[in-house]
Amino acid sequence: MPQELVFTPMGAMALLTFIVLGFIPASRFRAVSARQVTAEDFKLGESARVPPQVAVTNRNFMNLLELPMLFYVAGLMYYVAGRVDQTALALAWSYVGLRAVHSAIHLTYNNVIHRLSAYTLSNAVLMAFWVMFFV
Repeated sequence: MPQELVFTPMGAMALLTFIVLGFIPASRFRAVSARQVTAEDFKLGESARVPPQVAVTNRNFMNLLELPMLFYVAGLMYYVAGRVDQTALALAWSYVGLRAVHSAIHLTYNNVIHRLSAYTLSNAVLMAFWVMFFV
């Protein structure tokens, strides 16, 4: 199997991160235009005045920079060790899909139970991705 195939889900994960990054200025500019906040409210990150629909975008972006780092590391480990197989790819794509679902829930209707379910499942897949490497 071509080992480079592991880079496709890794690239998809990076694309998801960049898409969410693009939502941050859009939501902030809308909030400033609507006079819900001023530019000063973002001087040190986010003030208490920042509306939840604006803050959630930044929070989701931060989520995409936390545990997904372990996904990128594991993907590189699989590639370097020449261990990319169908199982590794299935786990990688499952992880990316679940993180996309998590982001979609978080950035739309934000039901905590639904979001937690996607987040928990994605973490279980990420753990399996790591365990399978060492098995």
